[in-house]
Amino acid sequence: MAIERTLSIIKPDAVERGLIGKVVATFEERGLKPVAMRLTHLSQVEAEGFYAVHKERPFFKDLVKFMTSGPVVVMTLEGENAVAKNREIMGATNPANAAEGTIRKMFAQNIERSSVLGSDSLDNAKIETAYFFRSIEQHGYEWKR
Repeated sequence: MAIERTLSIIKPDAVERGLIGKVVATFEERGLKPVAMRLTHLSQVEAEGFYAVHKERPFFKDLVKFMTSGPVVVMTLEGENAVAKNREIMGATNPANAAEGTIRKMFAQNIERSSVLGSDSLDNAKIETAYFFRSIEQHGYEWKR
């Protein structure tokens, strides 16, 4: 299996409710390790830049407003098949449809306040991790297979 890196964001709703440790622990317990992590408050420019792909969509302004409403934790996670594993651990965007034991089933309040975000492909993961972290800020683990 391939060791990959992916972006994960703990959204303002989860940070506000004191869930940072529980979310990070969930990732670690399931084989994804943070190799870069930062608590930050996204500016409007940063959020608009990150979500530029959605600029023409009707939810863009509300998404930017929400993601700038409070601090977030941005992380690069590393592990075997990290992109797919991250998405599996997060669960469906709508917590009502998320599997038991997933982060969104455990912590999300609704589809808009879904607690976490993750890259949807390896190509996007590379772009998204680079958006928040320089390569020198991302530290690896030695993986045992």
